[in-house]
Formats: sequence, C-alpha cells, structure tokens
Amino acid sequence: MNLNATLIAQLVVFFILGWFTMKFVWPPIVKALDERAKKIADGLAAADKAKADLVLAEKKVVEELRKARESAGDTRAAAEKQAAKLIDDARAEAARLIAKAREDAEAEAGAAAQRAKEALREQVAALAVAGAERILRKEINAQAHVELLANLKQELQ
Repeated sequence: MNLNATLIAQLVVFFILGWFTMKFVWPPIVKALDERAKKIADGLAAADKAKADLVLAEKKVVEELRKARESAGDTRAAAEKQAAKLIDDARAEAARLIAKAREDAEAEAGAAAQRAKEALREQVAALAVAGAERILRKEINAQAHVELLANLKQELQ
C-alpha cells in the first residue's frame, strides 16, 4: 500500500465522518446545550425577578406596617377621645341627677314643712275656736265664722 493512497483514504473517511457528525450528531448536541443555557438563563432571570419582588414585598410590608401603626394610633386616639367624652357625659349626668335629687329632696322637705305648718295652723285655729267656745260657754257656729277662721289662718302664716 502506498502512503499517499492511505492518507487520501483516511482523509476521505475523516471528511465523511466530519460531515456526518456536523449533519446528524452535532445539531442535537447544540440544541441540548442551547436548551440548557436557555433554562439556566430563565432560572437566573426568575431569581433576579424573585429578588426584585422580595425587595418590593419588603417595602410594601414596611409601608403596610407603618399604615397599620398610624391606623392603630388614630383608632387608639379616637377611642381615648370617646372614652373621655363618655366619662365627661357620665359625670355631667351624675351631677345633673345629684342636683335633681337635691332639688326633689328640698322640694319634698319644703312641701312636708308646708303641710306641717298648714296642719299646725288648722290645729291652732281649732284650739282657738275650742278655747273661745269654752270661754264663752256657748256654741259657736263654724259655718258663720269661716271668714274669721280664714283671717286667723292668714295671720298665723
């Protein structure tokens, strides 16, 4: 065999193997590598997006916490204001009830005193009539002397 013929045959076989590899073997390998690179790139992009979403979510959480604290403070202030108003209203109502009770007690005491005075006047008038009757030893007609008794009552007031 000749070295040149062997070399040419090897060269032809090498080019056929190269062509076959480039035509049938290399495209699926390149396709698999491209798909793998795309998956890795998608994964990295998803990780970057997740980081950005996490930062955004953390900012949103901080903002919501701030709003919740403000709302809680406002609610607390409103509750304290309402409690103070209720306490003031209760105190005013208690003072009004105490004043009314005092007025009622004074009115009742005044009415009782007035009734007692009236009863005492009538007893004094009756005693005066009885005394006058005993002194005069004669019967006194009460109907005839109603005006006299009324004047006596007025004088005793």
